[in-house]
Amino acid sequence: MATKSLEDIPGVGPAISEKLRESGYNDLLAIAVASPKELAEACEIGEKKAMDIIEGAKMCADIGGFETGEDILERRKTVTKLTTGSKAFDELMGGGLESQSIVEFFGEFGSCKTQVCFQLAVNATLPEESGGLDSDVIMIDSENTFRPERIIQMSEHLGLDPNEVLKRIHVARAYNSQHQMLLVEKAIELAQEKKVKLMIVDSLTSHFRAEYIGRGALAERQQMLNRHMHELLSFATLNNAVIAVTNQVAAKPDAFFGDPTRPIGGHIVGHTATFRLYLRKGKAGKRIARLIDSPNLPEGEAVFMVSENGVTD
Repeated sequence: MATKSLEDIPGVGPAISEKLRESGYNDLLAIAVASPKELAEACEIGEKKAMDIIEGAKMCADIGGFETGEDILERRKTVTKLTTGSKAFDELMGGGLESQSIVEFFGEFGSCKTQVCFQLAVNATLPEESGGLDSDVIMIDSENTFRPERIIQMSEHLGLDPNEVLKRIHVARAYNSQHQMLLVEKAIELAQEKKVKLMIVDSLTSHFRAEYIGRGALAERQQMLNRHMHELLSFATLNNAVIAVTNQVAAKPDAFFGDPTRPIGGHIVGHTATFRLYLRKGKAGKRIARLIDSPNLPEGEAVFMVSENGVTD
């Protein structure tokens, strides 16, 4: 069966198809899962026209119907796993971090969330047979924490050429929440030129937390976070990629969160993240990862180390 293009969508001519492509909507699935408001704004068309285009894309892409569990199992065979660098951590995650999913690492300051992300970035460049994804990496840095020196140390420990690894990691500093969301759109464009199987957002919530202050702004903050999370999930699905995000915890019990070990973002982040991991300090330099939530794995803990060489058992 011939693959259908944007021009096959009823009512989409050369001018609109060009607008769609320029806005990053390059395939039928991306249009079929878009919201009418977003599509209308991105392509400067009316919302009614956007709805018609989305419906047309759904028909052309043949999505929106039911499929059997067997079909889904077959599709799950394309899922790949990314090693963390620690066997115990990988076992906790059922063999590594799963593609087509969002993995959230949350914990207090000093729990090594960023260090784990650095290790994942290096590991993603490894061949698949070595637990990597043989891919480039996109890193959205909202707290100015990216340090190429750490990438060099971790790469050398694995016997990799640090310069080659650094060339494959594409870092963008996010200056506010709107910029952070815009960078996901830029990441979609980059993923059309390069094989990108890992996107890291460190940290997911810091800008949202700083900009939307107090109860009055909570609803708007959650709405924006929800949109951001779904755009990340869409990237994961379309690119068969792993999305790793770090999150902060409430510094002290308060009216919104109660529990001091509770991550920021409430139910919005909780329901959209596929896997949630709580990282904390252990004794003698050890770190403990606790799997809090997963669609298919049991709750459990793994002990790992973070040294100059990176994440190890």
